[in-house]
Amino acid sequence: MADGDAGLRRRKKLNAENLSSGKEPKNAANEIDKKTEKTLETNTFWLTRIVLLRYIGFIYFVAFLVALHQNKELCGQHGLIPAQKFLKRIQTESKGSTLELFTRIPSLVWLIDYENSLDRFLDYTAWAGLALSLFVIVVGGANWFIMLALWTLYHSIVNVGSTWYGFGWESQILETGFLATFLCPVWNLRPVPEDTPTSKIVIWGFRWLIFRIMIGAGLIKLRGDQCWRDLTCMNYHYETQPVPNPISYFMHQSPEIFHKFETLTNHFVELVVPWFLIGPRRLCMIGGTIQILFQVVLIISGNLSFLNWLTIVPSLACFDDASLRWMFSGRAGSVKDRVYRLQGRANQQLKVGSYIRRVFNISLGGLIAYLSIPVVQNLLSPRQAMNTSFDPLRIVNTYGAFGSVTKERTEVIFQGTYDNPHEPSARWEEYEFKCKPGNVTRRPCLISPYHYRLDWLLWFAAFQNYQYNPWLVHLAVKLMSNDPGAESLISHNPFHDRDPPKYIRVEHYRYIFTKIGSKDARLGRWWKRSHVGNYLPPISLDSVKAFMKNMDYEYPRIRRRKKH
Repeated sequence: MADGDAGLRRRKKLNAENLSSGKEPKNAANEIDKKTEKTLETNTFWLTRIVLLRYIGFIYFVAFLVALHQNKELCGQHGLIPAQKFLKRIQTESKGSTLELFTRIPSLVWLIDYENSLDRFLDYTAWAGLALSLFVIVVGGANWFIMLALWTLYHSIVNVGSTWYGFGWESQILETGFLATFLCPVWNLRPVPEDTPTSKIVIWGFRWLIFRIMIGAGLIKLRGDQCWRDLTCMNYHYETQPVPNPISYFMHQSPEIFHKFETLTNHFVELVVPWFLIGPRRLCMIGGTIQILFQVVLIISGNLSFLNWLTIVPSLACFDDASLRWMFSGRAGSVKDRVYRLQGRANQQLKVGSYIRRVFNISLGGLIAYLSIPVVQNLLSPRQAMNTSFDPLRIVNTYGAFGSVTKERTEVIFQGTYDNPHEPSARWEEYEFKCKPGNVTRRPCLISPYHYRLDWLLWFAAFQNYQYNPWLVHLAVKLMSNDPGAESLISHNPFHDRDPPKYIRVEHYRYIFTKIGSKDARLGRWWKRSHVGNYLPPISLDSVKAFMKNMDYEYPRIRRRKKH
């Protein structure tokens, strides 16, 4: 408090000197800025809240943008996995109990006629999420209602998306969004709400989140694939990760000793650095900086959706106002200037609402601690589960990534033809997807933080079989009718301006990066591929009638071009 009073006295003296010397207010503001740079106090989080909210708004914006562009085609009424069938089954099992419906599948979808209005629901939910998240980004402030609305909207999408939303980062964004709600005032939308200082319990909630994310990822690796223990996992990771980018190509070809160093560094960051986060201020900031830099490296070296961007969020809670002041202007009336003034009157008498807020924050901390019990038990268990939720609202979850690393990359390649599919002379033409490897001369894409959900699921499908992934057969059926929704999910349909193919098959290939400077590389090839075998035998629309009926999928209309 003494520092704050001294700062205010200096400001008053400076203002008096400026008036007596006839200096312009602008110059006075510049001098004040220099003072505020030196006197912002530590261990307050007004500026931290603004940074956190804007960044979380950005993550929400990307997530809702992905939903807007892809959800109707993936899980809409005519999607690859129509959500209304899944919802109808849940409703039947719940025997009409509204409470059980919302408990099993927390979603606003139960409030609409989902059998007829599902597509509109998916679009309106995404648009509402985009608008609210953009508001948070621009303003740098929010209240409970906006943040709870974002959380509820995304919850509604995740729980409808089923297979397409089965990734660990969906729970992570929901947990992050839940915590972010209580950074904010109940009503006030200002970036610096004077009567609502940032809750330190929520700040510690974020630190607890990044601690669990990293410790969970580190332990699952030690308990998982042998390559993490013999330091060889990075020999394979860049080539076999779900969606490599151009940097992955070069990183893969680093020397063996560098890959071992990377693996050791990974263990250090995930198993040692998290303990820095519970240490003194300076150690905590060092830990937060290392975590952010680690995520930046992962962003640069692969297309892991918005996962790594999202994981930066809780690390930002390691920094207080004094450490983030460089990010803000210090001119008179600015956000930083207002924070400086608030710090100067830190000992003012608290209002009744402030005491109520403190009680609520303590209760929130108790809830997080209670919900963390099964999470901690899971972390300590030799049978540690990865990316698991222990409550339907996904408030506190357990995380982990790449517990096992694939040693070979295989891809499923869709091909269509007009010819007899059993003739060796049949001419098969290949479909290209948005981002997954196909054409060996196509440069790997660079799309993070955006996310192509179909491409990721096709990466998983290559390890399995089509019987385990009936949606893959449904995709082939849609491509045999040049379905516009299916076409929007891929980058190239060789039959786009022609009649659709009579037959489609899916072939299984192994892919490896070409060597830098090799003949293949000089010819513009990023990949070499070898045929593994057939994945899905040739099918026609006639041959899948029983399958479509059994799966209760809509039989497609054949879209043939008019002959002139």
